[in-house]
Amino acid sequence: MTRLVWLSEQAAADWFPPVAQALRDPPGLLAAGGDLTPARLLAAYERGIFPWYSAGQPILWWAPDPRMVLFPAEFRCSRSLRKTLRRGHLQTRLDCAFGETIRACAAPRRSGADTWLNEQMIGAYAALHAMGLSHSVETYQAGQLVGGLYGVQLGRVFFGESMFSRVTDASKVALARLIRECPANGIELIDCQVASAHLAGLGAREISRQEFAALLSRHATREPRSRWTDKPL
Repeated sequence: MTRLVWLSEQAAADWFPPVAQALRDPPGLLAAGGDLTPARLLAAYERGIFPWYSAGQPILWWAPDPRMVLFPAEFRCSRSLRKTLRRGHLQTRLDCAFGETIRACAAPRRSGADTWLNEQMIGAYAALHAMGLSHSVETYQAGQLVGGLYGVQLGRVFFGESMFSRVTDASKVALARLIRECPANGIELIDCQVASAHLAGLGAREISRQEFAALLSRHATREPRSRWTDKPL
């Protein structure tokens, strides 16, 4: 495929081109346009597609190959992270500050660059959170939010979207809590989207887009959901 598919806001919300048609350059770019309604977002995630775009761009939809994923049983808790967890100076909560967490993920990084999380995206994931389909894991120090992550859950798949950290290991502590909660919330697969050395160090690995699609067909189902039950650790 050499041409980008454009989605119309009037088109059926559950229509996307086959992921095999994603461009090779830039890698994984599948379509542009459309909207960020819950119906379209859920249809995208079911197919292994996610939105990612910068200010001034149309909505861009991606389906990279290979795909980085983390199987909970393969999570790698380093010696330094285990030490941090034992110290107990960082506490975690579930779904207690979704709005604060996503806005912290959207804040400029130390490099000074803005992130892809604009107001449109924040509103879209807030809508999914209200439906019980988007969740946050927050890390606190002395009662202050210092790290966390958020993502979308469909059936037994958690699609990780972004994380942030204001103190050492805060985002890793949130991920460790997510791993701990996977059995209770029926999660068997965490989508990490694209490869990074940081995620690989935590046990994530790449699989083919075809293998990822097969896992989604078995595990990514739309089940009635609600906020996760929080039990502070």
